[in-house]
Amino acid sequence: QVQLVESGGGLVQPGGSLSLSCAASGKIFSGYVMGWYRQAPGKQRELVAYISSTYYRNYADSVKGRFTISRDNAKNTVSLQMNSLKPEDTAVYYCNAQRTTISYWGQGTQVTVSS
Repeated sequence: QVQLVESGGGLVQPGGSLSLSCAASGKIFSGYVMGWYRQAPGKQRELVAYISSTYYRNYADSVKGRFTISRDNAKNTVSLQMNSLKPEDTAVYYCNAQRTTISYWGQGTQVTVSS
């Protein structure tokens, strides 16, 4: 059974930092593009960042310069370091593994940015 399990969400004040982590089961990891998406209440799910199997990274304009995505193929993990958080970053964050038409999702982790 393929599983993606996120961790690291929580409540943080504006300007603060959080680090999200996603642990992926076995063989799905190294050849997959790994991404983080988010969905705020009443909004569509949107791409935050992704990292390819060759470590190419791409970010949504809204998070460039603040968020950093990384992966560790040996540990089957992908992380999202989030700095200078803003209230508009509040959302449920989802880990995604994508390869051609195959896509897996984690259960999501809540990130709330509020004073």
